[in-house]
Amino acid sequence: MDFQSELLSIINTVLTNNGRKRLDCVSPESDLRRDLALDSFDLAELTVRIQAKFDVDVFADSNVSTIGEIIEKLKTR
Repeated sequence: MDFQSELLSIINTVLTNNGRKRLDCVSPESDLRRDLALDSFDLAELTVRIQAKFDVDVFADSNVSTIGEIIEKLKTR
């Protein structure tokens, strides 16, 4: 499964739900707050959407700050 593309789709849903522009791409190094400008509410929505899609709470055990960290947690589920 292409987790990076799936995450881009989920992130774009979060962004457009909050009236912001869609992203063309993300990389494993993309920082959720610094590079993607996600705030606490965005991260909460992102968490719920990832859990609904993959049945994994990526923030349960520790904080994650990059797309790559989310991908690693999804791969090890």
